[in-house]
Amino acid sequence: MSTLTPTATPRGATPGPAHPSKPAHRVTFPRVLHSEWIKFSTLRSTVWTLGSTVVVMAGVSFLAVFFTARDAFSSKTSPEEAAPLVALLHNPSIVVTGADLALLAVAVLGVLVITGEYTTGMIRSTLTAVPRRLPALWAKALVLAATAAVTAAGATALSWAVSLPTLSAHDAAIDLGDPQTQRILIGGVLYLVTISLLAFAIGAILRVSAGALATVLGLLLVVENLFRAIPADFFRNVSPFLPATAGHQITATQATIEQARATSSAPVLDPWLGYGVMFLWVAVLLAVAAVLLRRRDA
Repeated sequence: MSTLTPTATPRGATPGPAHPSKPAHRVTFPRVLHSEWIKFSTLRSTVWTLGSTVVVMAGVSFLAVFFTARDAFSSKTSPEEAAPLVALLHNPSIVVTGADLALLAVAVLGVLVITGEYTTGMIRSTLTAVPRRLPALWAKALVLAATAAVTAAGATALSWAVSLPTLSAHDAAIDLGDPQTQRILIGGVLYLVTISLLAFAIGAILRVSAGALATVLGLLLVVENLFRAIPADFFRNVSPFLPATAGHQITATQATIEQARATSSAPVLDPWLGYGVMFLWVAVLLAVAAVLLRRRDA
């Protein structure tokens, strides 16, 4: 026969049912954003990719300006051939020429930001810590967009700085006070940021690095160029509404757009309308990614 010994209750304490321990911190969006920034900034791939973006953009822009100026003022170049080259030196779009190649680096970064966690399995820890899931997705997208914006702005400024001596030597310095020039330079930044978000959305949908990279690069390098090259009405009419083609209009001068309208039967979008089409692509893909994130297992 056993004897039950009552447990002593400390003086002043009220006995009652045990309560589960509460978490020390609530899951708020600023905290999720901070954790995503820590993960993003500590990856080696982030440093290499962002560094490549700056170097590639500035390098390509400098080479474009340098060789255009060399050919424009060469004694071997006829006046008829030199005229469009001289005009190109006065076109502020030449400063952001490197964005056409730098987009590959930001696209790779956009994919790896999300697919890297699926590859390592860390996404399960992320979604356990953020059970509502969508704040984690938006935090990743915001960290990516902010970092891409700062990097693209730095790359654009460096592209202008390295191109300035050549342009000034030929009286073709870019007027930073001109509204069209400002739109083109800011547009180059917006273009790269939106490309990174496009790649991020595709990565969030496919969740596999190889497949997402193949899809993004295939769309930007193969599909869009193929649509522009095929001389059929369907492809000519659809091509201006593909994401990168539409978004690229924000870095074109109004004179270039009007010239394209005069020489082409295909639609030619205005700068901000073209960027709006590109942004719509990203918004739709992010919405699809959000729905799939809520419905699928990690």
